[in-house]
Amino acid sequence: MTLLITDAERAQLITNGDSLDPMPVVRLFTPDAHATWLLASLDPADGDTAHGLIDLGIGMPELGTVKLSDLASIVGPHRQPVMRDHYLQPVRRLSEYLRLAEENGSIID
Repeated sequence: MTLLITDAERAQLITNGDSLDPMPVVRLFTPDAHATWLLASLDPADGDTAHGLIDLGIGMPELGTVKLSDLASIVGPHRQPVMRDHYLQPVRRLSEYLRLAEENGSIID
């Protein structure tokens, strides 16, 4: 199984739960299905429910929650698992990513 988030990312996601408009911490994606999850916080109560910008590749990105355990079990049509973007360097707050994604129909950077 692919490591979806590192311990450092997990800690930052939990810390971000106190912020009204955090910077994203991790981007997860399906390399063969055009789905992307730009995660900004994690529920400390279960350590599994993440909140962020969800783009399922159908032109309707939205804020929402997803369980990391569910993402770990997803595979795309070519049997590719959800992967972590090792090179993410967020440049804006989650609300700005949402605004741009709504304008463009998908997460743009």
